[in-house]
Amino acid sequence: MQSKAGQVKLPGFFMAFSIRQKNITENVKITLDFNALKCYTLTERTAGAFFFYALTEHETEEDDMPITDFLVRNAELYPNEVCLVEINPAEQKSRTWREYELIESDRDEKYRREMTWEDFDRKSNRFANLLLSRGVKRGDKVAILLMNCLEWLPIYFGVLKTGALAVPMNYRYTADEIKYCLDLADCSVLVFGPEFIGRIEDIANRIPKVKEMFYVGEDCPSFADSYEKYAAYCTSKNPGIALTDDDDAAIYFSSGTTGFPKAILHAHRALVSSCITEQKHHGQTRDDVFLCIPPLYHTGAKMHWFGSLLSASKAVLLRGVKPEWIIETVSREKATIVWLLVPWAQDILDTIDRGEIDLDKYELSQWRLMHVGAQPVPPSLIKRWKEHFPNHDYDTNYGLSESIGPGCVHLGIENIEKVGAIGVPGYGWECDIVDENRKSVKQGEVGELAVKGPGVMKCYYKDEAATKAVLSDDGWLYTGDMAKQDEDGFIYLVDRKKDVIIMGGENIYPVQIEDYLRANNKIADVAVIGVPDPRLGEVTLAVIQVKEGMSMTEEEVNDFCLDLPRYKRPRKIVFMDVPRNPTGKIEKPKLRKQFCGGSLVEAQIK
Repeated sequence: MQSKAGQVKLPGFFMAFSIRQKNITENVKITLDFNALKCYTLTERTAGAFFFYALTEHETEEDDMPITDFLVRNAELYPNEVCLVEINPAEQKSRTWREYELIESDRDEKYRREMTWEDFDRKSNRFANLLLSRGVKRGDKVAILLMNCLEWLPIYFGVLKTGALAVPMNYRYTADEIKYCLDLADCSVLVFGPEFIGRIEDIANRIPKVKEMFYVGEDCPSFADSYEKYAAYCTSKNPGIALTDDDDAAIYFSSGTTGFPKAILHAHRALVSSCITEQKHHGQTRDDVFLCIPPLYHTGAKMHWFGSLLSASKAVLLRGVKPEWIIETVSREKATIVWLLVPWAQDILDTIDRGEIDLDKYELSQWRLMHVGAQPVPPSLIKRWKEHFPNHDYDTNYGLSESIGPGCVHLGIENIEKVGAIGVPGYGWECDIVDENRKSVKQGEVGELAVKGPGVMKCYYKDEAATKAVLSDDGWLYTGDMAKQDEDGFIYLVDRKKDVIIMGGENIYPVQIEDYLRANNKIADVAVIGVPDPRLGEVTLAVIQVKEGMSMTEEEVNDFCLDLPRYKRPRKIVFMDVPRNPTGKIEKPKLRKQFCGGSLVEAQIK
């Protein structure tokens, strides 16, 4: 079954005109300033009770526009407006890197920092010029290994302005994994923060391709140069290096939940398309404030922030995930859009239900949109959310790093009655569900989800075989996710292709069992895997994380599952915390290694 949404042709492809109407009180005149930008114009006019946002193609000899020009435009139009805020909400205990949660602080003290569009652009120019002074050229690779901080995005854009490729890295990597990824991506420069000194020191003499290392923070180690010191000596003038849609822009690494990370190569076209898709889906205007909590190294967080870049609106980087911190930050910073992972949303609701948060004490009326991604969303969670936040719009986005992150499929705020689905093709995207021969299946049948659009990767860098396994000659990306489509065209995830459990010849999709168990009010999180069985080949094992302050027995779980078909009921039950990676995905290889003795990572790197 194949479907598609608004078609996009890049470059010079997009015209968006969204109106949010409150009370009609007067006529409004729209003015477009075609001199504000090389190829496109972003303008906003507010009059009476209307809010207009328009991005309009401008006639020019240039036929493409890199994402860096959005930053230049914002700095020219809104130089003194705050664009980024970094908040460390409370003093936090010191901890080793292995104990870091999804996002944590690298400083102990409470603080708030902010940056204007002009400062953002200048800092990116200074770093670009610093890189150029060290011999960095078009096509070189610059790795970024930082926790979320105010310096992260200016460094990223500084890399892009040189024509080099930005290579964001997972802060949970071990020293050997960092080395592996640096080698795989052919990185010649590494930018890192204080949390990584020990790991980088361990490998500093074993990464010969890395010629320059810059340290972001105080007390620079002897084997690196200080980013702040040397960037300060460089001019803040734009280096003016021409970029095109087809130029290589960035390498992202797959999450590694199904094997060792692969290097995913994206062009500038993909970055621009993600800006357009995000804004089209969520209608950001300059009035919005985006609260960003997940790590910026991942496509999810950054590509949602791209909607703020396109609309020239403020974003807040919150260094912590406690429910109280999230609600407090929404209130103080007047956040209007918040992207959460399922565990964080559950924690917020649980904290409210326990009476530990009184919503009446906070200013939350401006909060208009809560959206969730990175994993299937239980309908029961959104039902609970709407009970506490009835005026919120809700959306969910599906994507993967190979498709430049979220948005190739999205639910849409107008389709909340379809909660549980990942949605329909995103703006500019096509979707298909195919069988093992990559032929479209009938509507309602389970098959592999395939997507096609302007954000599809160019390839897995230096891995032709892996690229051919997932990317067709005509641009279809085969996701490895099993899905089905209902009679209205909405797509539902069934499971990962590689996570399917085959028990006695019967296919079992763990996500169906996980969604069912999450409806139990004692269960905080759950993961289902297949474990070896001498008779049936595999049987299901449910790893259940019980909510704080509650207890649960195997008998209770078994009784709760009586409404499931017998073959879907968990055969084994373990109570423990469910491991998730920094982007919220369940680390099933870790569970398989623990309960089955197998490791996909070890098998691949032998």
